[in-house]
Amino acid sequence: MPRVYRNRKLTTSFNVASSGCPAAVAMFVSDFRKEFYEVVQNQRVLLFVASDVDALCACKILQALFQCDHVQYTLVPVSGWQELETAFLEHKEQFHYFILINCGANVDLLDILQPDEDAIFFVCDTHRPVNVVNVYNDTQIKLLIKQDDDLEIPAYDDIFRDEEEGEEHSGNESDNGSEPSVKRTRLEEEIVAQTMKRRQRREWEARRRDILFDYEQYEYHGTSSAMVMFDLAWMMSKDLNDMLWWAIVGLTDQWVQDKITQMKYVTDVGILQRHVSRHNHRNEDEENSLSVDCTRISFDLPLKQVKQKFQSMDVSLKENLREMIEESANKFGMKDMRVQTFSIHFGFKHKFLASDVVFATMSLMESPEKDGSGTDNFIQALDSLSRSNLDKLYHGLELAKKQLRATQQTIASCLCTNLVISQGPFLYCSLMEGTPDIVLFSKPASLSLLSRHLLKSFVCSTKNRRCKLLPLVMAAPLSVEQGTVTVVGIPPETDSSDRKNFFGRAFEKAAEGTNSRTLHNHFDLSVIELKAEDRSKFLDALVSLLS
Repeated sequence: MPRVYRNRKLTTSFNVASSGCPAAVAMFVSDFRKEFYEVVQNQRVLLFVASDVDALCACKILQALFQCDHVQYTLVPVSGWQELETAFLEHKEQFHYFILINCGANVDLLDILQPDEDAIFFVCDTHRPVNVVNVYNDTQIKLLIKQDDDLEIPAYDDIFRDEEEGEEHSGNESDNGSEPSVKRTRLEEEIVAQTMKRRQRREWEARRRDILFDYEQYEYHGTSSAMVMFDLAWMMSKDLNDMLWWAIVGLTDQWVQDKITQMKYVTDVGILQRHVSRHNHRNEDEENSLSVDCTRISFDLPLKQVKQKFQSMDVSLKENLREMIEESANKFGMKDMRVQTFSIHFGFKHKFLASDVVFATMSLMESPEKDGSGTDNFIQALDSLSRSNLDKLYHGLELAKKQLRATQQTIASCLCTNLVISQGPFLYCSLMEGTPDIVLFSKPASLSLLSRHLLKSFVCSTKNRRCKLLPLVMAAPLSVEQGTVTVVGIPPETDSSDRKNFFGRAFEKAAEGTNSRTLHNHFDLSVIELKAEDRSKFLDALVSLLS
């Protein structure tokens, strides 16, 4: 199917179609067990899963629950809006219940999919803000989202109002016997009333635009979908050790990709740590215990030693490792070299950090190997999360090592050759065709990870104070044949960063204003595909928009 490059508007519809929703009711599922699980338990369900690690972990938990209760389901991986639309059209006649994981919350889902009126969508998605039409639709959209997240949803009356039909005031029958002066008085009163109504409507519409602009301006992420699904399993007393581990990996994916703030991460780690303690206390199988690990990375160590397994390193290095890491961190001015995370043992031989599993799974999913399709890569990544497929996990770790080495080398090259330049309101870096390992950065997650580490490295190395506060736009070749590039936007790297990203709406406005041929196909709005020929005018518009 050829790709169609167009400007996809991800804006809010004016009316809530067929909702009949009362003014103050938002359609968040409050009882996941009764309002979600027991509803789909005896139905055939279609499961749409986005191509990110947190979504895979949530999928694994839900699959385990479905297998336990013999729920019939079909799993369809989707990497973007086009795949979601196509897959829905192919399957909509066979299903009435649809579950979407990490996709669908931040757009008007009914407007995009145009489903039948009896279709029900359960949406478990970390993308914020949640589209207001999805929030206030009480018939077809059910949101599996933790309401203790800071959602800041506008009030119903501030963004929706019933269309008032124009009243006819002809007065043909009732005014037949009225005096002309009375008729003129009534007509004048009606004109004044209509004028006031139009003025009030214009004022309301102006307030509505301002409210929606403030609400939709920034893109950010909420609680991990894997954690949400684990809460469901815990409420039903079906939370197994594997499910807890998948919840941990899902949360760690958010931390690795800077999708949540440090405070949010620490809070959620504390929640999972209580579950870890409870599981380890009751767990008879010591081969699969979970533990908390506060170590991170090491450097300034002999190359011969670090190439060995930890158990084989010199005793003196192992005993003094933490002190050496902290000493090296102080020398390079690096902060937060220790962070609380989790590890797991499979038997006595296999021990994995949650962050390593994230990198391995991500590398499998975005593998550039030509003999694998997107669906094949998705299945490989999903299987690698099972303890019975450790060979696939180890393969993913090798791919991840290659990816991280390429990331380090690419960052060093970009900094040494001054490829990061200031465009005024943002920094810009473009990877050229022919750059070593460029194929590894053609996928969204890999390019986003490279961009974040590049921005951090640039901020640490530059002496320009203003540049330290700027966001980054990065482009990498996607398809030479089609002449396209992938463009990502990264928010500024500051200690007080709230991880909110404004590039999604900015990209959309810049594309509209210049008729640039873009494809807003990714579930993260700050990732787009752009025709290389339109890059200059697109960037000029972006500079003008953000200045």
